Amino acid sequence: MITNVNLHHQIDWSSRKKHPDHDTHVSVDCTDCKILQKGRSFASFKFAKKSGLRYEVGVAIMSGQIVWINGGFPCGLYNDLTIFRASLATMLDPQERVEADDGYAAESPYRAKVPSAMFNPEEARVYQKRVQGRHETVNSRLKAFKILSDVYRHDVVQHGYVFRAVAVIVQLSIKNGDPLFETKYYECAH
Repeated sequence: MITNVNLHHQIDWSSRKKHPDHDTHVSVDCTDCKILQKGRSFASFKFAKKSGLRYEVGVAIMSGQIVWINGGFPCGLYNDLTIFRASLATMLDPQERVEADDGYAAESPYRAKVPSAMFNPEEARVYQKRVQGRHETVNSRLKAFKILSDVYRHDVVQHGYVFRAVAVIVQLSIKNGDPLFETKYYECAH
């Protein structure tokens, strides 16, 4: 049983660096959550133009811990790259990069490592697929909670609290007996 959990310290950006000599510590991706119809600015292509809020999630590559959450942003106004540039990119140390999908290609190679990068070795692509798969596992665990997978029918302003509460629950499960699958680190120059 977990008691006296300080919820503000469960998702800790500073805990991402398990190997300080590497330049990439975090995988990043966004996930969309359905909400009641709010108009075009909330339209999500993932939900056939129905409304949604977008959240950016960062997972530490070496530990598998959730280390970053940002959002919710109206899906129709903010794509993954726009959200990344406005917030997480500013939190990275000089020379630090994230592993991401090809939606972040405009930030490659300076702030993001993406599979489509020029001169990306095959070994790196294999590693990237595994890291992205593990990140999708985190997104799946978040969406296992119906309040995030079904249409949210309450005050949209409160949705961020709900998302963060679910993220802390998922984080606690990762830390206390239900870890993500392991992945080896592949450092390359791309």
